[in-house]
Amino acid sequence: MRISSTGLFAFRPQLLASLRGYTLRKFTQDAMAGLTVGIVALSLCIGLGIASGVTPQAGLYTGVIGGFLVSALGGTRVQIGGPAGAFVGLVALVTARYGFSNLLICTMLAGVMMFLMGACRLGSLIRFIPQPVTMGFTCGIAITIVSTQIRALLGLHLPGAEPAEFLPKMLALAGSLNTLEWRTLGVGIFCMALIKLWPPRWSQRIPGSIVAVVAGTLLVWLLGWRQVETIGSRFHGIPQGLPAFAWPDFDWHSLDWLLAPAFTIAVLGSIESLLSAVVADGLTGDRHNSNQELMGQGIANFVVPLFGGIPVTGVLARTATNIRNGAATPMAGIIHAGFLLAVLLVAAPLASSVPLVTLAAVLIIVAIRMGEWQEFQLLRRKPLGDSAVFLTTFALTVMVDLTTAVQIGMVMAGVLFIKRVADTTEVRAMAREGESGDTHVPELPNDVVIYRVFGALLFGAADKLEPLLRRTGGDVRVIILHVAAVHAMDATALSLLEDLHERLRRHKKHLILCGPHTQPYVVMQRAGFLDRVGLDNVLPDLDQAAARARQLLHVPMEMPS
Repeated sequence: MRISSTGLFAFRPQLLASLRGYTLRKFTQDAMAGLTVGIVALSLCIGLGIASGVTPQAGLYTGVIGGFLVSALGGTRVQIGGPAGAFVGLVALVTARYGFSNLLICTMLAGVMMFLMGACRLGSLIRFIPQPVTMGFTCGIAITIVSTQIRALLGLHLPGAEPAEFLPKMLALAGSLNTLEWRTLGVGIFCMALIKLWPPRWSQRIPGSIVAVVAGTLLVWLLGWRQVETIGSRFHGIPQGLPAFAWPDFDWHSLDWLLAPAFTIAVLGSIESLLSAVVADGLTGDRHNSNQELMGQGIANFVVPLFGGIPVTGVLARTATNIRNGAATPMAGIIHAGFLLAVLLVAAPLASSVPLVTLAAVLIIVAIRMGEWQEFQLLRRKPLGDSAVFLTTFALTVMVDLTTAVQIGMVMAGVLFIKRVADTTEVRAMAREGESGDTHVPELPNDVVIYRVFGALLFGAADKLEPLLRRTGGDVRVIILHVAAVHAMDATALSLLEDLHERLRRHKKHLILCGPHTQPYVVMQRAGFLDRVGLDNVLPDLDQAAARARQLLHVPMEMPS
């Protein structure tokens, strides 16, 4: 594959353009922003790794390697990449069903898909994901994140492994409420209150989430509450040092059932990244390259699993923090990744003392803030179909899994779109004296009828041509089909037109097409339909169509007075 800066497979990271004219002042801005967002990302990377059903170091590895690659190879100046709350439920479910090794394979497959989407310039297609679907799974993901943190927040002890599915999880947690640890719950409430009450103007320098984690850790240590579970007691700490390269075990027989979750990771990662990039554009006045961003994200998702990491995406909260702290170029994201690497190399042993409940408090606040809860209040004001798509996607994300939710949500949205297109399509006979006075209709014999078609003639609306088929056996000898208001046609509608023409021909009757637009004209021409109708019977306006009808019926032309 040839890598170039123009055309198909164009590959030009934003970093290359940003480094032209790079100054010490910009580096200072990037360094301050990168360090700040690195501090914010530290607890989130560890917490999201745990919440996803893997290890805390997996989240850190993702922040280090994924964060570096997204900034170095992506298509935005200020995007921050790393593990995201959007993936928590999906990663936990894939890990529980197929194992960690197959999760790594899924992520690598998703990376290949994302890279190919960007290389083939499909980045703009993400905007065709309907808003009710994205809002539905965003709210569902928020509920899923909260559900994964209930055990840590309450300090519950389950007799076995925590189920990945929502309902079995809730039943298992409810059955273990008698093991609730009040000290743990108290620390969790304290940390959540601290994050909520932390002044926003202070958060630009010292994030409330870091303050809560540090304060919660000190509180547990000073009071000697050994009952409160920590990273060290659950995971035996975080290994110090660089992650090791390892190719995950792969069985070709598993490919069939890994493609669906891999595709979901690719779609979700693409949506999250590009939505974050769009918001970043609004905050900075910049314009991102969506195709390059997808290629950068694809490479990151292919490489990160080779070092034991989980799916990577652009993360809106960390990106916004990066922007608010003055980031100028992708170097800020690279510095953020460098900070996380320094923590991994130097301060990893200190993480053993961090209580899991402090990370749970951070993630619960993140989940509450990411949910589009106002959508539930707006349900009554929105069309019934959109509300049904939103609620179905939300419910399936929570109760089943994200893969099923996205698939069924997209199918429902597609059916809804088809119905709306069909509702806007209309076929009606034109009155002899004109149509509402705005369209001139020439004088015609009684055995000639004009039908005007409005809207798109697609498969959902093609049945509206059926009344024309029923007219072929009556006293009508010529049907003029006025299609000047038809802007699109598909194979189903074309098939019905061919059926109409064939029936008329068998009865020695005629079909005339009037004013076809470019797309319908090309469709009919390529199918050979215009040749079968006869180019003499394809006219640009009604006057010429009427003249052709008289000619076919051997009716003399009227002489002007």
